Amino acid sequence: MTLQEIIQKDRKYYMNTFGDRVPVCFSHGKGISLWDLDGNEYYDFLAGIAVSALGHSHPAVVNAICDQAKKFIHCSSLYYIESQAKLAELIVKNSCADKVFFANSGAEANEGAIKLARLYFKKKGYPNKIEIITLEKSFHGRTLATIAATGQDKYQKPYCPLTPKFLKVPINDLKALEQAICENTCAVMLEPIQGESGVNPTTYEYMKGVRRLCDENEILLIFDEVQCGLGRTGKLFGYQHYGIEPDIFTLAKALGGGFPIGALCAKEHAAKAFEPGDHGSTFGGNPLACSTAYAVLSTIINDKLCEHAEETGNYFFNKIESVKIKHPVISEVRGRGLMIGIQFGKPIAKEVNKKCFDNKYLLGTVGDSILRLLPPLITTKADMDGLVEVLDNILSEFD
Repeated sequence: MTLQEIIQKDRKYYMNTFGDRVPVCFSHGKGISLWDLDGNEYYDFLAGIAVSALGHSHPAVVNAICDQAKKFIHCSSLYYIESQAKLAELIVKNSCADKVFFANSGAEANEGAIKLARLYFKKKGYPNKIEIITLEKSFHGRTLATIAATGQDKYQKPYCPLTPKFLKVPINDLKALEQAICENTCAVMLEPIQGESGVNPTTYEYMKGVRRLCDENEILLIFDEVQCGLGRTGKLFGYQHYGIEPDIFTLAKALGGGFPIGALCAKEHAAKAFEPGDHGSTFGGNPLACSTAYAVLSTIINDKLCEHAEETGNYFFNKIESVKIKHPVISEVRGRGLMIGIQFGKPIAKEVNKKCFDNKYLLGTVGDSILRLLPPLITTKADMDGLVEVLDNILSEFD
């Protein structure tokens, strides 16, 4: 099929939730590169929005999928599943979690975290302790509960009335959080680095204070690590930058390297609130997803891709700083590792992104003034040099 034929078929048969997409269709990929139907090579600095951690068609992922698919793809969790048990063990042995439950997406994992937090206090004899505090500008998913948890009006307005008992406070404002906690609060839920709203990191002092407030008020702390987890920030988990541990955290995106899977991870005291029948999933934890995720996570750990992401990210921050000095239209560059936001002082992000696309570089935008980079963890310094050169040339047009 030609690109135009695909576009016509899409517009005729697919629900229009994405509007006018970028006019390209990719046929295959390798490493950080994607090729379109005409054989043009593009450099993928978005990685499916932080999904393709190992790049495209990584041998470990391809082999895991093929090997498991040849055996069998699915069976119910009514039966024991070897790859499910092995993946749970791998996560537990490399994190602060004691138990894991597998879902199919980040939204499902976050939904599970919300359920677990409320059930935890209900079973302790506090049925009214159901309120969850989240942060303004946060993003936790597109189910009804996770939209209610999300701190962005644009996602919520179409679906009012929202699921109740979610309260929002500003990021990095410890006093606001302290004032928001009440006798009915069961948990604080936040992203260590907000991704969807433009790469907004929490501060070290704030996170220490959040953990302290949760401890003092005997409430649960939930970290949504769907985007910032699994090596993205230069450590395997975002919480490791702050010297604290959550009671519950969630994973998805990079976990399957492109194959759908999410994980709800919890310490024992929280995890034991779930008893048989309290939670479940038909497809969650299936053999194919878990075999794939085991290969992805093992590769991230064994190939030291967390350290690589930190080193490559630091290299980019140093290189882009000279570009920022040269082109003052860049007002700020923020993030950690390979989770990067470039803030412009003018609403030029979409135009810059279009010009990057014309130069065969795939990036993302947040609103009109933020350029977002989420490249595969295998991205090299040479790859970064290419992007920096392109950005330098493009931004010369805006001086």
